[in-house]
Amino acid sequence: MDQIILTAVAVALLILLAGVFAALDAALSTVSVARVEEMAKDSRYGAARLSRMLLTRPRYINVTVLLHLLSLISGVVLLTVVFAELIESTAWALVGVIAVMTIAAYVVAGVGPRTLGRQHAYSLALGASTPMWVLGMVLGPVASILVGVGNAVTPGRGFRNGPFATEIELLEIVDMARERGVVADDESRMIQSVFELGDTTAREVMTPRTEMVWIESSKTVGQAARLAVKSGYSRIPVVDGDNSDDVVGVIYLRDIVARLDDPDGRAAPVSEVMRPAVFVPDAKRIDDLLSEMQRDHNHLAILVDEYGGTAGLVSIEDILEEIVGEIVDEYDTTEVPPVEELEDGRYRLSARLGLDEVAELFDVEFADEVTEEVETIGGLMALELGRVPLPGAHVVSVGLDLRAEGGHDRRGRVRVITVVAEKLDPAADPADTAAGDGAGDKADENDDEENR
Repeated sequence: MDQIILTAVAVALLILLAGVFAALDAALSTVSVARVEEMAKDSRYGAARLSRMLLTRPRYINVTVLLHLLSLISGVVLLTVVFAELIESTAWALVGVIAVMTIAAYVVAGVGPRTLGRQHAYSLALGASTPMWVLGMVLGPVASILVGVGNAVTPGRGFRNGPFATEIELLEIVDMARERGVVADDESRMIQSVFELGDTTAREVMTPRTEMVWIESSKTVGQAARLAVKSGYSRIPVVDGDNSDDVVGVIYLRDIVARLDDPDGRAAPVSEVMRPAVFVPDAKRIDDLLSEMQRDHNHLAILVDEYGGTAGLVSIEDILEEIVGEIVDEYDTTEVPPVEELEDGRYRLSARLGLDEVAELFDVEFADEVTEEVETIGGLMALELGRVPLPGAHVVSVGLDLRAEGGHDRRGRVRVITVVAEKLDPAADPADTAAGDGAGDKADENDDEENR
């Protein structure tokens, strides 16, 4: 009889022990790495060790699951021995074991401990950090082997990397939190944008080469200052000659301002004050690019395509806007309609209106080499001028008279927003059209010399 009592006591202890491991499992799954790190900074007991444990959280969760199951199975075996001694009928003994262990496992070693584990996650995890560290060192390899065996015999992908197999599951949790009001809509979108950074390339967020504002290396610091003021950019790529494909550096507004008080400094060539440019492949993921920009304290990168030519540029602001979205302030212009009909057969077009829509509107046809190079009416003006058009720029192309309009964007930069287009009389002398093109270029020539 004494042996039966001792065995029954052992069963009770094993069930309680299973409950302890269930509570620790829930606690380790609940605690936040960031909060534990804050506790470690405050020298909270066990926080430093727990912080290190959370770096390999699945290891310790697997150990608690293993010990939880081991305790329950041991309890079932010992309880079977007790009931076999007390009850002659084997069938009734098995029924008794099943009934007792079902209730005990569900209540004492299941729901109750897990609820307490989530309610007091940090207290339990901190208090048990030392014994769990020891158990992890001893039983961690055993649990890992068993997990590996389970993954090997289970169809589909296993959970070798912890409780979350994919980003999709994390995003589903974010969606659930948003639906329950825990996370606001804008916060949910921001979290999803962070995950999308790894799938977005720099080419998708860049300013294309045809829309880049640049300056020749032979221009003076004074001319660079006027360009910076007119365009609104504080960092401007420097090119060799007039080829925007050959970027040799970047000039910073603060370097320009430092020389404006000195007449010799104003007359100095841009090449003397420019800084080295940072070149990256246009296929680079923007999460990696953002990390590099933060590490190197760099705000502007020149993108290079697969052929080694300049594809465009990307700023750190472009990447951040992928996370937080467009920032609207009092300087934002109102939304521009794609097409607005004016008097005398003229139209005000959005600078981003596609060339196919322009061709349909005016019944004109663009050459293949043009449509392969640019896609919008603003890009067409940039292609014809050989530089980024500023408000007031004038171009005649394929029988269309184009004049750029614009203003300040949300960052204070001067940008072309609309283009006033008019179809020229086809009966006009071709020489007049050519003169019109030349006049457009001449009208902008002085401005071009000063602001390119």
